[in-house]
Order: sequence, then structure tokens, then C-alpha cells
Amino acid sequence: MMICIPAKIPPELSAIDDELKAIYHSKDSFCIWVFTTKSDRNQFIEATAGMNKVARSDYYVKNYT
Repeated sequence: MMICIPAKIPPELSAIDDELKAIYHSKDSFCIWVFTTKSDRNQFIEATAGMNKVARSDYYVKNYT
């Protein structure tokens, strides 16, 4: 199954390599976290598996900003 939701994506975000982005969605939001390296992105994905949006956002702020 594929579901596409039309949106106006800023060109700056589209220009970032997909391997440097992590995407999360829930019933009321869509989040994209951007990383410096593919390794950082992969570590984030592994460390935050199963977390909700708030916990993931907190983890990102504490470890990547």
C-alpha cells in the first residue's frame, strides 16, 4: 500500500539527502528530523524505536542539537 499526502515541501528540505532524514507521523503531526551523517540518523532510528513523538523529539534535542 502507498499513501501520498500532498504538501508544500520547502525546496531546502527536498534538497537534503533522504539518508539524512528521519520521518515520523501520528494522527495529528508529521515530523522530519535532519542529521549531519547517515550514521547519526541510523543511531537515532535504533535508539528511538517505539518512542512517541515527544520522547523522540526530546531525544533529538538532547543528542543532536
